[in-house]
Amino acid sequence: MAEIIIKTVESRADLKKFIAFPNRLFREVPSYIPPLNSDERKLLSDKNPSLERCSRELFLAWRDGQVVGRVAAIINRAVNEHWNKKAVRFGWFDFVEDYDVFSALLDKVVDYGRRHSMNEIEGPFGFTDLDKECWAIDNFDARQNMSTLYNPEYYVRFIERAGYEIKCRWQQYAMPANQPVPDKVARLNGLIMEKYHIRLLKFKRRKEIYPYAVKFFHTLNSSFKDLYDFVPLTDREIEVYIKEYFPFINLDFCHFIVDQDDNLIGFGLSVPDLSDAYKKAGGRLFPFGWYHLLKALRKFDTIDLLLNGVHPDWQKRGVHSIYYSEMNIKAIEHNVHTAYTNPQIIGNEAVKVWEHQYNVTPLMQRAVFGKKI
Repeated sequence: MAEIIIKTVESRADLKKFIAFPNRLFREVPSYIPPLNSDERKLLSDKNPSLERCSRELFLAWRDGQVVGRVAAIINRAVNEHWNKKAVRFGWFDFVEDYDVFSALLDKVVDYGRRHSMNEIEGPFGFTDLDKECWAIDNFDARQNMSTLYNPEYYVRFIERAGYEIKCRWQQYAMPANQPVPDKVARLNGLIMEKYHIRLLKFKRRKEIYPYAVKFFHTLNSSFKDLYDFVPLTDREIEVYIKEYFPFINLDFCHFIVDQDDNLIGFGLSVPDLSDAYKKAGGRLFPFGWYHLLKALRKFDTIDLLLNGVHPDWQKRGVHSIYYSEMNIKAIEHNVHTAYTNPQIIGNEAVKVWEHQYNVTPLMQRAVFGKKI
């Protein structure tokens, strides 16, 4: 068999091949959702604000003149400092079903880590927790969210063969979104809001949401602070996320809860299911990708529960029930029948809420892997 050659991504042409590789590898896989090429370029370019506290190097694996794999080696200095570790991350890790290709790419990440005095490796991760992370470890052909990674079974088989162990597990669920809110729950929510002098915001115009945009991310930082490997988003990262994503938020599925001083204390942010639109776009906004996305944003019957959380000072007071109930109400109004959760870390309070209070169906488990180097 021909030699495997690993090359560093150094040019725009290399980066284009890096981004395109999984779209070619998985083009016949029904559950694979190709990301937009423009989004990938922003994440992987030098203009990504996360690079103010991260370093990275991208690699392509070649054989017989063809790309057969890719990987990103990432060192997040903020994560390492906050969690007292010296870890190099692997991300954007895709490869043909060949253990030698897998091993050659991962060796490059290990070498990158050692050159920067790291003593462990873990992944898959992105630059921040809002990037795609963690591989499926069961039900590999299950329905994907647009914000989650697709991987076939052999990825897990290879990483376990290489001696990597699971560092953290996540669970995803599907649930009926149009289940009516019981009268008892509605009354209880009213009592909670009255007791604690809190209110649910309802937005009619997009400009009304922007005064709460920075507050939203600060509350996200606080509510996610104890999650595995999480570090708060920086002001620069928050600025970019607001600019890129808030213009497309569906106001009916944006549920912000504030206290009597207008501090944002809880949030439930859902988005229309765009998986089919992303597939039709094939990674490209033009010439017709934008049309499929706009159509999906206007007419949909499933949603993704993108982000939800409660500020630590307000947890265990029933705040989550308020935005979940509002989500049910809006789902019924929009004839939405199914909601899919993003991965939830097994063992945390969010998973307990899903399992004990809602009619949910487990969709798949996910994990990140690691080892000493």
